[in-house]
Amino acid sequence: MDRIIYTSMTGASAAAHRQAVLANNLANVSTYGFRAEMSSFRSVPLQGSGSTTRVFALEATSGHVETPGPVQRTGRNLDAMAAGNAWFAVQGLDGTEAYTRAGSFEVTEAGQLVTPTGLPVLSDGGAPITAPQGAELTLGADGTVTARVPGQQPQTVGRLKLATPAQDDPLKRGDDGLFRTASGEPMASDPAARLLAGALEGSNVNPVESMVGMIAAARQFEQQMRLLQTAENDDKTASQLLSLNG
Repeated sequence: MDRIIYTSMTGASAAAHRQAVLANNLANVSTYGFRAEMSSFRSVPLQGSGSTTRVFALEATSGHVETPGPVQRTGRNLDAMAAGNAWFAVQGLDGTEAYTRAGSFEVTEAGQLVTPTGLPVLSDGGAPITAPQGAELTLGADGTVTARVPGQQPQTVGRLKLATPAQDDPLKRGDDGLFRTASGEPMASDPAARLLAGALEGSNVNPVESMVGMIAAARQFEQQMRLLQTAENDDKTASQLLSLNG
């Protein structure tokens, strides 16, 4: 059996993985605050006896695109877009502090500020933000949350935690779609961070680039499959020749 099938298999597997990453990016082209995933190939030389002439291909998700998405004006009081590289802090389902760029917030019947999926939005003190029932909330440029109850004076109920990641401890996407620091430690609140109220950040996925990448990945996959078929035909031909000589 020609060992080329193992090399081709890794190439086909890497191309299929890239196709999946690009398809996920394209599926989230309309998701607010979505960060496009990046993927890259790398070569892994085969270690063993003999000459190291065979190299396996490995596809890895190398991170995400940091470029902010486009501004989409909504005029809604509880919609916010973090400026620059700042992130909103929320409490994940596992209880840990996580970060998102999606700033479409809601208020529960109990007055708690949450994301559309029900995750509590955290204040600069690391605690959930709760407002009086029936209050209308507005967001300030510095993240201040102001509650207005009819017949009463407006009151500040908290400040959104806006955090900016450090270069030595970058953010990584988790399986739940939220981002966390590589070290696992929560980021400190950034007092200089600002937000744009009444607007949301669109996805930074480039649909044309993703489509072109998917076409290229499909062609790479087909090429690797042709190599597998060639190896199979060579193996059959060699078996026939050996049987004739026998």
